[in-house]
Amino acid sequence: MSGFFFSGSSVAKLDEKGRFVLPQSMRYGLVEEGKCEFVIGLGLGGCLCIYRKSAIDQIVAKFRQNQHVAKFQKFFTVFFSTLHPTECDKVGRVALPQSLKNAVGIGKAIVVAGVMDKIELWPEDIYNQNLRNLLNGASAEMDLAKMTEEAFALLNEAPVSPETPSAATAAVNPVYFSTTK
Repeated sequence: MSGFFFSGSSVAKLDEKGRFVLPQSMRYGLVEEGKCEFVIGLGLGGCLCIYRKSAIDQIVAKFRQNQHVAKFQKFFTVFFSTLHPTECDKVGRVALPQSLKNAVGIGKAIVVAGVMDKIELWPEDIYNQNLRNLLNGASAEMDLAKMTEEAFALLNEAPVSPETPSAATAAVNPVYFSTTK
């Protein structure tokens, strides 16, 4: 799957059992070794994230190197205790654990958004409000023109290892949506 990335978005309704249909194009991106198995957990800024199993394996390998560093313990506890391995059923439905739905305030509808190496699941009202705020330039933190300029500037930078970010990379403020309405 070299070069593959998730993109696009759609609204999905949850049924009475808390399941939604994952778009077919995104399901294909999750297939590894002939199976559509993946992991759902908390994401940044008030969403849930779906990760490929191989991505979680890479994350675990990197985090193990720092598992005894005190400043990471609370993050590791929250991150790993909220990961739920799962898969799609025969018609492409995914069941969301009630604890995760409660944590981010998911009701009857979600926005399923492909974001490079993961799929984000947002409460529909929060996603729409954040999108409006971004497009309207509601605050300095939500200025689309500035974010676009900074993001595209990354294309001209040499790759930087996470351990030693450049001053320019460290100054970039990525889009992390607020969970306030």
